[in-house]
Amino acid sequence: MDALENARRFFAGSCDFLFAAATQKDLEAFNSSLPEVAFWGRSNVGKSSLINALVGRRNFARASNTPGRTRQIVFFDINKSLVFADLPGYGYAQASKDEIKKWNRLIRLYLKKRASLRCVMLLIDARHGAMKNDLEMMDFLDSMAVSYQLVLTKADEVKTATELSARKGALEALARKRPAARQDVLVSSADKGLGVPEIRAFLLA
Repeated sequence: MDALENARRFFAGSCDFLFAAATQKDLEAFNSSLPEVAFWGRSNVGKSSLINALVGRRNFARASNTPGRTRQIVFFDINKSLVFADLPGYGYAQASKDEIKKWNRLIRLYLKKRASLRCVMLLIDARHGAMKNDLEMMDFLDSMAVSYQLVLTKADEVKTATELSARKGALEALARKRPAARQDVLVSSADKGLGVPEIRAFLLA
């Protein structure tokens, strides 16, 4: 069985909502011995859509927890072997400064203290490439030596294959200068399924 098929079968297994942490106390109360992968990116970059595509369930990430999920770190059990952590998006369009500070403190605590965290999937909108706040988050992850994998999302919405290739190349050049970034860049479209098998294989590995 090749790696893509093995990964497809793994992610076709069970997937369940585990926990939602809105405070430091919540976060400290939830412990898991399973390896953990976090999904992070700008608001509306497509985190929920990508998670849904990976597990092959249309509304899994959106429907598996209580309202207000963008204000929480939401944890999912994947096939009893892996945990996904869906982090609040950054670059919020509608949030008070106090709310943003609260979320940022929670995310910083999570990234610094989470012993089971193996990698952050840092999602970048392929239509725009890395923007100012994306670069700031890369700086943040580099400063804490937290390994991260760059993923271009919404690739089907880029006008031409040439433009998409150029955006991927530019992001890979950026990754090579970043101490905590993996040097290759994954490309995805949750709507079209582009890159989903490869991301599954990466996560399983």
